[in-house]
Amino acid sequence: MIVLRLDRMMADRKMSLGELADKVGIANVNMSKIKTGKVNAIRFPTLNAICAALNCQPGDILEYVPDPEGTETTAEE
Repeated sequence: MIVLRLDRMMADRKMSLGELADKVGIANVNMSKIKTGKVNAIRFPTLNAICAALNCQPGDILEYVPDPEGTETTAEE
């Protein structure tokens, strides 16, 4: 599964959720959902804007963690 590590990068940059949401151009509630991992997808333009605002690479905020139960889904599902 993919885990979002946005909170870690925001802490490193000393940036609040509201400040990041303003820089990215999305509502605080939507940024909060991204930050807490309560989304199933993120659009590339949004990811691009987050990376630009935090001056980071996508790999700095996205991490692959193997599913402990081995129930990974494929793109075809």
